[in-house]
Amino acid sequence: MPYFIIHVKTRSEKDFLERAESIFDDAEVRFIWLRRSLRIRRRGDWIETLAPIFPGYLFVEAQEISPELFLKIKPVPGFFRFLQSNENIEPLSEGDKKLLLHFLSFGQVVEKSTVYFDEGKKIRVMSGPLKELEGKIVKVDRRKGRAKVKLDMFENSFLIDFGFEALENG
Repeated sequence: MPYFIIHVKTRSEKDFLERAESIFDDAEVRFIWLRRSLRIRRRGDWIETLAPIFPGYLFVEAQEISPELFLKIKPVPGFFRFLQSNENIEPLSEGDKKLLLHFLSFGQVVEKSTVYFDEGKKIRVMSGPLKELEGKIVKVDRRKGRAKVKLDMFENSFLIDFGFEALENG
């Protein structure tokens, strides 16, 4: 089934999602909000938190975005537009869909990957969402347990931090 992208107000994804899902009580559409688990430091303490992978963007799984479907979604508070534009709504390309399905294979909340560092201090991903993205890792912060990954989607590049847990021995 095709996937489409909705641009919504950043940090209002949850509110938009709840309102939009209440409108569609059948299986006409499915809304997807991809998030990642991160360990952050607040006031000297490490805490686990969830952050969006693509802030301000939600995915819609639907056979098509019909004019009726568009008119149901448009008035939901926080809605900005479909990508590419409201006049030219395009489904994800095959490459973008493959990336989305990779993340969805771990659920809508992506947990940490398990990694180890070889003798050359190069990161090796053992399991988790970073497994197929090693070539896109641009920076590693071992202290914070994060890997900065460059993701290309819908003709844009995003730098996104993903959490990892390092094994002592590979």
